[in-house]
Amino acid sequence: MQAPFAPVPMQAEPATAAPAPRPVLQRPPIAAIVQQHADDALHLRHVRSVLVRAPHVRLLQLGRLDERLDAHLDGLAVAGEYGQARAQAALEQPGCGEVFAALTAALQAQDAAMQQRVLALAPTAPEARRGIVSALGWTSAPLLREPVRALLAAALPWQRALGMDACRLHRVDPGPALAKALREADPVLRLAALRAAAALGRRDLLPLVLAALDTPSLAAAAAHAACLLGDRGAALRTLAQAAFATPAACDLLRPLAVQALAPEQARAQLRQLMPMAPREAVRAIGWLGDARLVPWLIERMEDAALARVAGEAFSTITGADLAALALERPAPADFAAGPNDDPDDDDVALDDDENLPWPDPPRVQRWWQAQASAFAGAAPCFVGAAPTPEHLGQVLRTGTQRQRALAAQRLVLLQPGQALFNVAAPTWRQRRLLGLPGRGG
Repeated sequence: MQAPFAPVPMQAEPATAAPAPRPVLQRPPIAAIVQQHADDALHLRHVRSVLVRAPHVRLLQLGRLDERLDAHLDGLAVAGEYGQARAQAALEQPGCGEVFAALTAALQAQDAAMQQRVLALAPTAPEARRGIVSALGWTSAPLLREPVRALLAAALPWQRALGMDACRLHRVDPGPALAKALREADPVLRLAALRAAAALGRRDLLPLVLAALDTPSLAAAAAHAACLLGDRGAALRTLAQAAFATPAACDLLRPLAVQALAPEQARAQLRQLMPMAPREAVRAIGWLGDARLVPWLIERMEDAALARVAGEAFSTITGADLAALALERPAPADFAAGPNDDPDDDDVALDDDENLPWPDPPRVQRWWQAQASAFAGAAPCFVGAAPTPEHLGQVLRTGTQRQRALAAQRLVLLQPGQALFNVAAPTWRQRRLLGLPGRGG
């Protein structure tokens, strides 16, 4: 078992990586340019949090954004102390992006005092903690060895929880600290340990994970983790109950429940969900992967409120790219979604289906008639084929972010005990793990 952040390269980093600081300008930095780097880093971090869950974004597009974000972080690093000061100045309003940029700059500069100042924000606000965890996931592993080792050995539970999060995001085993954390009473630390155990595929810790089912505040997270680790008994029952307890969207639990339940049980849950939340039921049919329901999905494409999500479910099952195959149409002329320019309209909700194509039902129907025989008997079907490990690996390379997240989860359900692929990791790290050409580091 790998020791926690031992003085060897972490799993996701190249063997030649070294924690050397980035070069610093030998002339005074230009204040306006450095400030632009800081502002754009905050903005792109926010954009990235949307794109990693987007229905139309693939690894290539995410990689282009990562290159832009890293270039701005490089600009802050090259500006030396002045760049760090610009990143730190944003902490006057410590939101997720501000904290992300400040901690990333402090880690790059190996400034231990500044790292401690930023880390101390974690227990003060959820947004600050999110920014810290994001920076720990973004930063290259050699720069994290000492800070994370200190976090894992810290006295305060919230500090050890951050150490667990860093190990989870880099898919590095924290060693005995993980089993110890699963026995702790602190809910934040225990939750971080549950997530780490699942992400790392630590099936040997399944009894400790299942024990958390008895703690109401942790039951759903424990059920999620235990199902990924292979339990199909109490954990799956708890997961299904939590996933369908409300008709509202439940993107952490419901996709796993639909994939892990026996097909007839999943269909029964979706039949109950349909009258209360038809949009959520249509989404879940895509996760179920039952090609026999494709004609029903095509009928839903006639309903403007369900058309785009039905198209996404259709693509999730068949692998058909509606845009590439010219199976889309313009939005209906009378359709309005999300906020508008009317100052008297109180509706400020964003369009949940933004960036999804509008399927053209007649064209989709003709395509399906020509292709349906290829899907006969394929149950479940995921992005056009049976979800074998080989096919799921291909989806991780070429699919959309939502498809990739489902593929990573399906791989673990098929083969419990392996690490859960992190589709939100920096793309150069993902590409290396997938055997794709691209930047290292």
